[in-house]
Amino acid sequence: MAKLYFYYSAMNAGKSTHLLQSSYNYRERGMQTLIFTPSLDDRYSVGQVTSRIGLAAEATTFGGDCDLYRLAESAHQNHELACVLVDEAQFLSRQQVYQLTDIVDQLGLPVLSYGLRTDFRGELFEGSQYLLAWADELRELKTICHTGSKATMVVRVDDQGRAVTAGNQVEVGGNERYISVSRSEFKRVFKGDDSSVEPAQVPLPLKPSS
Repeated sequence: MAKLYFYYSAMNAGKSTHLLQSSYNYRERGMQTLIFTPSLDDRYSVGQVTSRIGLAAEATTFGGDCDLYRLAESAHQNHELACVLVDEAQFLSRQQVYQLTDIVDQLGLPVLSYGLRTDFRGELFEGSQYLLAWADELRELKTICHTGSKATMVVRVDDQGRAVTAGNQVEVGGNERYISVSRSEFKRVFKGDDSSVEPAQVPLPLKPSS
């Protein structure tokens, strides 16, 4: 039976690599896949999923008003699909996550979605919130903090490698802008209660790698 999967992690856990490997496994067996990627992610090339280790594949871009179910249905009618994969799934809207459930429930296709769970403030992205609520299976991809502990959070940094504690939720970037850290390290940056968060006085000890 087809399922909706959500593979979540902090930055640099190999989400895109895992997605590309999964798609390759299907295609190696003569099965077609459809890969979605957000149009706002132009770090490498629009309409392409690229991993840090150099793997890449063409993808169908989506914006906030795209109907993913209709796109998948059309592609499935033209060339029978075996699987749908979604990169940077945190950028999905609530409605688009619902559309992914329709791809599973109405088209009978497995959907593998990959994304961050929380933003640089420790808050859920909209897409991640509803994937956590509606996915059939949740799977964590693990990476490590510079302390050696498991990294579960993401910190945004400026050009000097100092933590940024305010700003828009969405700012596309890679190692030059984000660092994956453990919860305890994250709490060194953000201090406060649920109603207010104040920047910590101590900056992160590492600059992101270039």
